[in-house]
Amino acid sequence: MKIQSSLYNDWLNYIKQKIKTAQLTASVTLNKQLMYLYWDLAKEIVQKQKNSNWGDGILEQLSIDLRLSFPKIKGFSKRNLYAIRQWFLFYSSEFEFVPQPVAQIPWGHNRLIISKIKNVNEAIFYSFETVKNGWNRDQLENQINHKYYFSKGKSITNFVDTLPSIQSELAIETLKNPYNFDFLGLEDDALEKEIENALMNRLTDFLLELGKGFSFVGRQYSLIINKNEYIIDLLFYHLHLRCFIVIELKSGKFKPEYAGKLNFYLSAVDSQLKHPQDNPSIGLILCKFKDKIEVEYALRDLKKTNRY
Repeated sequence: MKIQSSLYNDWLNYIKQKIKTAQLTASVTLNKQLMYLYWDLAKEIVQKQKNSNWGDGILEQLSIDLRLSFPKIKGFSKRNLYAIRQWFLFYSSEFEFVPQPVAQIPWGHNRLIISKIKNVNEAIFYSFETVKNGWNRDQLENQINHKYYFSKGKSITNFVDTLPSIQSELAIETLKNPYNFDFLGLEDDALEKEIENALMNRLTDFLLELGKGFSFVGRQYSLIINKNEYIIDLLFYHLHLRCFIVIELKSGKFKPEYAGKLNFYLSAVDSQLKHPQDNPSIGLILCKFKDKIEVEYALRDLKKTNRY
């Protein structure tokens, strides 16, 4: 029997809010532990480089060994180890330990801040305001570009250890932060990953279903664009069409913004990977559900994108 009453609905909403708060608390705590680990790791790297003649070669060797030991943690690439070291050197000039606001924001936010800000106090300000206002990464970048630090005041009275609003964009990003899932030794609990894992477990069958000529290039393929890292779900090369095939996996119904993001990836692949004799890259969006009208409208003017 289904209970229908305003009293029950109010109580249900209260319970749901408590669950969401617990989820966010756990995610923020996990993010802090990851930032503490990065700080200690960078400190070890800096000290070892200082006391030895290994130079930057230590980063490449350490990256190889850590990825062999912890294959599910993607934060140990040479590029990310370099970023971790730069992040540590930036803040350790003023702080002995990770500043509290810095530890509360995701790693992607931290990388953005140190790439654009040269003053430690200004960086702390943006970290604090990110938590306070619940900014996602794009919103943070927009505030930095518009010099929010200079227009809204520069002082922070105290470092309040608090949660971002559950409804905020930052909360959503924190809950879905892939670095946190990797840190736990998990792949990513999003359904897209489950789909991807299933496809990889039967890669041969999947390629045969796509048709002849598909050659597997990579999974979670990394592209660096303007110092930012972007990840392609699956990348193939078609031997007969002579072009790269970019595949994005989505668990829900099709959304028009998926097409724009895929077109961005296609342009990047054409710019970075395509050889002069290759044809323009083709994109596929694989959705569990889709609205044919929305797909048609979204892809009508994107000549690079194929739809299935």
